[in-house]
Amino acid sequence: MRIAYFTHSLAACWNHGNAHFLRGVLSELIRRGHDVVAYEPVDAWSLDNLLRDAGEAGLDAYRSAYPTLTSTSYGTEADLEALCDGADVVLVHEWNDPAVVAAIGRLRRAGAPFTLLFHDTHHRAVSDPEAIRAFDLDAYDGVLAFGETLAAVYRHWGWGDRVVVWHEAADTAVFRPPAQEGERRGLVWIGNWGDGERSAELETYLFGPAQALDLGLDIFGVRYSAEALATLRRYGAAYRGWLPNAAAPGVFAQHLATVHVPRRFYTDRLPGIPTIRVFEALACGIPLVSAPWSDSEGLFDVGQDFLMARDGAEMARHLEAVCDDAALRRSLVEHGLATIKTRHSCAHRVDELLAVVARWRTGAEALSGPLDRSPGPSSAQPNP
Repeated sequence: MRIAYFTHSLAACWNHGNAHFLRGVLSELIRRGHDVVAYEPVDAWSLDNLLRDAGEAGLDAYRSAYPTLTSTSYGTEADLEALCDGADVVLVHEWNDPAVVAAIGRLRRAGAPFTLLFHDTHHRAVSDPEAIRAFDLDAYDGVLAFGETLAAVYRHWGWGDRVVVWHEAADTAVFRPPAQEGERRGLVWIGNWGDGERSAELETYLFGPAQALDLGLDIFGVRYSAEALATLRRYGAAYRGWLPNAAAPGVFAQHLATVHVPRRFYTDRLPGIPTIRVFEALACGIPLVSAPWSDSEGLFDVGQDFLMARDGAEMARHLEAVCDDAALRRSLVEHGLATIKTRHSCAHRVDELLAVVARWRTGAEALSGPLDRSPGPSSAQPNP
C-alpha cells in the first residue's frame, strides 16, 4: 500500500513526543514493503525550535538512527490533492493546521479513494476541547485515539465505532538495552517542563526523593523557565538541556533508574494513558519507578514491569530499593522488556493499523454520512 502521513514534524522531536512513535511506525511499514511518504509544514514549530536550540547538528541523531526515513515539506500554497495522489491510506495528526485538516477532508468528500484517518495523541480533547472540535473531520473515515479514555471523548462527540484505540509503543529497533553493560550511576529524567502543570508532582516524586537519598539526578528536556531552573538548583539536580529522542537509549544506559511523572491531564482527565516515556524506559532496559496513574486498560504488569509509588515517601523507598538491590533491578528489566516485546512494540501497532485499515477498506466500517461536529474554523496554531 501507499501510505501518506501528515505530521507536525518527522525530522524534529523538540517538545514533540509523537516523533518517536511516528518514526517507529513508518520505519516498520517501510520494512514490510509499503510505500510510505511523510509530509510536514515548512514552518514546523518543533523544527524551528530545534534548529534554534542545537542547529543542524541537532538532526544528526535522527538521521543516523533512521536512514530510511525522509519527509517532504509543504507550504501554504501546496497542492494537497497532488500530495495525496495514489495514496491508499492518509493519516493526519492532530498537530496540523486546521485548514490542512479540512482541505484533506474535502478531497475525501469529493471522492478520493483513500482511507482517511485522524490521529490524536494529545490531551487537547479535554484540556482545550474547542481546539479539537473546531477541526472539520466530517469526511474522515475514522479516528485513531491513543487511549480508551480519549476514544470515549470522541464517542461522546458522535464517532461511535469509528474511533479506534491505537496506543503508542516503543520502536524496539532503536530503543533497546545496550549491547554491553557499562557503569550506571544515579537517576535520569527525560521530560519537558512545559507550562508547569506537573511542577508540584515533580518535586514530590522526583526532586525531593532524589535529593533525600543523595542519588544524583540528571534532567533532560526543554521549556525550562528561569523559575524551573532555580528549582532544579535548589534540589541539586543537574540540567543537561535538550536531548534528541534517538539519543535517549544511550543516556538511559548510563543510569541506574528513571522515574515517570505523568502530566496532570493523564492522571485526572485521561487516566489509563501512559504516554511514550513508559514505553521508552522499559524498551531500553532501565528500571522504572512511576508516580501514580491508573493503568485501567491493563497495558502493564504494575509491580513487575515497573514500580508505582502512591506518595513521595513510597517513591523514596522504591528508589532506594532499586538502587540497592541488583536482583530487583534485574527482575524489573526482564519483566519490562518482555512486556514490550510481546505487546507494545511499533511492530504490534503496525499489525493493528493494517487490520483496522483492511476492515474499513472492505466496507465493514464504511463512511455512513456527515457527522454533527459543531463549530467552524479554528485560529489555533500547532504548539506541541
